[in-house]
Amino acid sequence: MNIEKIRSNFPILSTTVYGKPLVYLDNGATTQKPKCVVERLEDIYYTTNANVHRGVHYLSQHATDLAEEARNTIQKFINAKHNREVIFTKGTTESINLVAHSFCQRFCKEGDEIIISAMEHHANIVSWQLQEEIRGIKLKVIPINEKGELRIDEMKKLITSRTRLISVMHVSNVLGTINPIEEIIEIAHSHDIPVFIDAAQSIQHLPIDVQKLDCDFLAFSGHKIYGPNGVGVLYGKEHWLDEMPPYQGGGEMIKSVSFAKTTFNELPFKFEAGTPDYPDVIALATAVDYLNSIGLPAIKRHEDALLKYCTEELLKIKNIRIFGTSGNKCSVISFLIADIHHYDMGMLLDKMGIAVRTGHHCAQPLMHELGIEGTVRASFALYNTKEEIDLFIDGVKKVVSMFS
Repeated sequence: MNIEKIRSNFPILSTTVYGKPLVYLDNGATTQKPKCVVERLEDIYYTTNANVHRGVHYLSQHATDLAEEARNTIQKFINAKHNREVIFTKGTTESINLVAHSFCQRFCKEGDEIIISAMEHHANIVSWQLQEEIRGIKLKVIPINEKGELRIDEMKKLITSRTRLISVMHVSNVLGTINPIEEIIEIAHSHDIPVFIDAAQSIQHLPIDVQKLDCDFLAFSGHKIYGPNGVGVLYGKEHWLDEMPPYQGGGEMIKSVSFAKTTFNELPFKFEAGTPDYPDVIALATAVDYLNSIGLPAIKRHEDALLKYCTEELLKIKNIRIFGTSGNKCSVISFLIADIHHYDMGMLLDKMGIAVRTGHHCAQPLMHELGIEGTVRASFALYNTKEEIDLFIDGVKKVVSMFS
């Protein structure tokens, strides 16, 4: 990987903050966008702006073709069997809400169970809690061990004849733990239970083949994979999506409408009500093409090296606690040092031009499990460098010295 060439594709990385060069280590929250993605968006609005799937005129037809080509790009990227198994949404959160609503409406009744984990993002908790209120389902939670790994032995004990679905994240946005989703899927399928994978924190780091994994649903967000905000993907096996009712009503998701009866469209359009965000869909495909041009294996090797180096340097600092010490991690370090509040650490690092995340990271139940209120989180991307890690470590040491 030619890091300098890669960094030249991201103009924002040359920004200065308070007179210091920007060190952007908040990639778990959102990634920066390469020029090709932003230029693609500009080009769409200037040359191809027309509503898709609606018109017979040239612009509409051309925009439709580009949007469906984007669907094919995503299909190949995750190796879905059919492009109709790729549903465009606003992001991972909407994808989870869609499945929670439609799956539970079709397949769950009062007393049925959904299994999630103790490390889930709020989106994969609250969406199911809403269904607890509406349908009387019950949530069960897979515990974690002291390293921040799922206790698969305990998960097996949670499965009963009332278990309808298991929904877990692939990579923890707090701990960095890469969960054993292959094993989880195998166990679940041995009980005829489908599995939903939240891939928001893995899709930009790890190659994903949904057919090889045999997952039933998978979701990710465009803005975490160097694409635009406000667009994401839900993958679902065709037979599940066929049986699930629509999530929203409106244009495009219908075949015919009368005041007596409405019939719904075929996949994928049944779940894409209204005018889609087709410019961002097209730009998302551009982001995927950009990633493919570099190669996820090369990106992972680079990010793993940064993670290893940063962890080793942080551990040299007295009174540091790193949360998530699994041997199978991905691009995230969450930590606290002595009694320095995470917010204070983040604010002071910001004055040095270093952007990190502080707080509970939309994972308050996990924070309660860890016995803390929040952490400082540094998360890495393909454009980060060893020199930036050195600046980050020096910044952390300066903050520690201020509180000594």
